[in-house]
Amino acid sequence: MKLVSLNVGLPREVTWRGVTTLTGIYKEPVEGRIALKATNLDGDRQADLTVHGGKYKAVYCYPVEHYAYWKGDLPMGAFGENFTTEGMVEDEVHIGDRYAVGTAEVVVAQPRLPCFKLGIRFQDDHMVKRFFAARRTGFYVAIVQQGEVGAGDAIERVSRDPNGVPVSEITRLYAEKRYAKSDAAVIEKMLQLDALPESWKDYFLDRLAR
Repeated sequence: MKLVSLNVGLPREVTWRGVTTLTGIYKEPVEGRIALKATNLDGDRQADLTVHGGKYKAVYCYPVEHYAYWKGDLPMGAFGENFTTEGMVEDEVHIGDRYAVGTAEVVVAQPRLPCFKLGIRFQDDHMVKRFFAARRTGFYVAIVQQGEVGAGDAIERVSRDPNGVPVSEITRLYAEKRYAKSDAAVIEKMLQLDALPESWKDYFLDRLAR
């Protein structure tokens, strides 16, 4: 597994459909080593901290393998990701997995749920629906140990939570209108995950209750 590209960016104002919005989705590759701190990378910021960034969304990771699916000549960081990764697709990465990268350590916390700003980035009103329907969401990690990272760094799995489930499974369960009996057991397992944010646990508890 590998960190193919390290991408950062500061919020900027963009206008789409006559509306001006502040967004931090525009990320560009950087060379050299960058400090990875408790909630973000040096040189990287989010525009709306109520829904982006913070402990459980410190770094957004997106598999380089998905770029071919979207076609076109897309630059690294096109999906707003900080880490463009290799060998870490959603079926194989589990919530609660811990990874060493550079001198830092991170833990997988949640899938990405795209917002309207992805549509602005691609100048496409349908991009959010297309992105979610494709189930190529990428995932967020929280910081276990601060350190320095750089493009080309190896990414090594340090441990896996025994209750961990694939990122793709969390996304599927979020999208399902109805659950099978077997899904309830998976959700009960997920609720034991320390790495999964309480907001996700509350969502699934509510779904189970209904």
